[in-house]
Amino acid sequence: MAKIKLTKTEQKKQQEELKQFLRFLPTLQLKKQQLQMEIRLSNEKLEANRKSQAELRERLAGLLAVFADPEVEKTVAGSVKLTGVKKGMVNIAGVHLPVFQGAEFETKPYDLFSTDWCVDAAVDAVKQALSLIAEYRIIEEQNRLLSKELQTTTQRVNLFEKVKIPECRENIRRIKIYIGDMDTSAVVRSKIAKKKSTEASGAMAS
Repeated sequence: MAKIKLTKTEQKKQQEELKQFLRFLPTLQLKKQQLQMEIRLSNEKLEANRKSQAELRERLAGLLAVFADPEVEKTVAGSVKLTGVKKGMVNIAGVHLPVFQGAEFETKPYDLFSTDWCVDAAVDAVKQALSLIAEYRIIEEQNRLLSKELQTTTQRVNLFEKVKIPECRENIRRIKIYIGDMDTSAVVRSKIAKKKSTEASGAMAS
């Protein structure tokens, strides 16, 4: 614990600091709870996204397996290219987070009459899968940013709860005891001085 001045001025300073810590602590605790809730929601979104990706992979595999034709698979693989990801920004619990708004694709044309009917469905499935992967990466980034902020907020909550507030209270207690002792000593000295003065006056009078 840092050395402090045992004065009334220091006591007032410590009391003001204690008021500030007690005022800010509930806000930090609320932010911590908010962040924890957002991280839980983020984890749920990641799990739902993984599930959707798995379902799409099964659907795509089923479509291609119907024909078992390497040319069909080659046509599908070469027809779709992810060219960009549209993102927005939101502020959650004081954290600026990227938000998935959509994926942009370049689709190479193919002969609708010479290709099997499943190609259209397979190309659509590939687009959806690529969109989900892009969205997954953005949700992962959200999760990372939220987790980082939660760590910082938790450290601040712990600093206030376990260090700053107890430290201020202990400093105020020590100063009060010291000032009380000094006041008592002053009263005792005053009484002794008064007694001596009275005795001296009596001796002179006699």
